[in-house]
Amino acid sequence: MHPATRIQLVHCTLRALTETDAPSLARHANNRKVWINLRDVFPHPYALEDAVEFIERAGTSERTVTFAVDVGGAAVGTIGLVLREDVDRVSAELGYWIGEEFWGRGIMSEAVKAVTGYGITHHRLTRVYACTFDWNPASARVLEKAGFQLEGRLRRSAVKDGSILDQLQYAYVVPG
Repeated sequence: MHPATRIQLVHCTLRALTETDAPSLARHANNRKVWINLRDVFPHPYALEDAVEFIERAGTSERTVTFAVDVGGAAVGTIGLVLREDVDRVSAELGYWIGEEFWGRGIMSEAVKAVTGYGITHHRLTRVYACTFDWNPASARVLEKAGFQLEGRLRRSAVKDGSILDQLQYAYVVPG
């Protein structure tokens, strides 16, 4: 993401992460209900040092585009794209999370739609996809509200918290 990129939406602002976001990110991320729906690279418990490290990595990665989800001046989650390379360079994987107190407000559906549009416009993507664990219907609804379609069930494809589970793969594909 270009550091000056700022996307003002109805429910939130998407913007670059700054080091001052670390305490807020750590507070909202340090929640088992958030962690259980994310990949294991997202630590639990989530400490201030984890937030500082994440912000540093986000600012230096060439293959990821990361936005803070800002509500009322505080970073309460993140959303981003992992840009693919080689023959997959027209695709990106979308990832996101938001603090529990902001669930169910339409914030993330709005952010998913905006970041998908950003990727299509700025990175010439033709496809943005995301996987959600089958036990997380709220995340599936977020993607569906943002125009993503279910492509398939990846049976027994992941392990989280000691359980083998299915993932649901969703994608937004630019009409061609």
